[in-house]
Amino acid sequence: MIIGMIGEILKKEATFVHVKVNSGLIYKVNVSLFCASKISLGETTLHVTHIIREDMHSMYGFLDLDEKKVFDTLVKLNGIGPSIALAICSTLNPSEFANSLVTANIEAFRKVPGIGPKGAKRILVELSDFVLDSDSLSAGNGSMLDAMTALESLGFKKERIKTVLSTCKDEGTAALIKEALKKLG
Repeated sequence: MIIGMIGEILKKEATFVHVKVNSGLIYKVNVSLFCASKISLGETTLHVTHIIREDMHSMYGFLDLDEKKVFDTLVKLNGIGPSIALAICSTLNPSEFANSLVTANIEAFRKVPGIGPKGAKRILVELSDFVLDSDSLSAGNGSMLDAMTALESLGFKKERIKTVLSTCKDEGTAALIKEALKKLG
């Protein structure tokens, strides 16, 4: 299974790139619009999801591990294939995705081509405990940890708190708790 790729970008389009690796092989790697906008011709490193089906072999590349996590989580859902998952990654960046889940924003998902109201509701229900890997809690921020402890003592679930706090912008424990309570409420 291919999980990463270091190579030279030979061709760049809106939804895919051609990557030449040291062995001389050139791979077509599908990318989101956000990823394509950050990639330039030349040497690059991509985190790759390699999907093998009986009728296709395809690779999906990401510069950001959070975007890869969003994609990998989405393709595991029933009825969401790689094309729809990539469309979601092209419409919502990882923090917007996490925030839309926390705030149960159906309209954010309905903006994605190929997702209707039922699909949007299903994503919200099935991914209610989704957490980004690079959330600011993992950085050891004292205010975040204090806010998390306080919210846990109020009876909220740890995973839900992590998800909400990863979308909070305020500084300081008290401000974080207030913002998180509004989102959890």
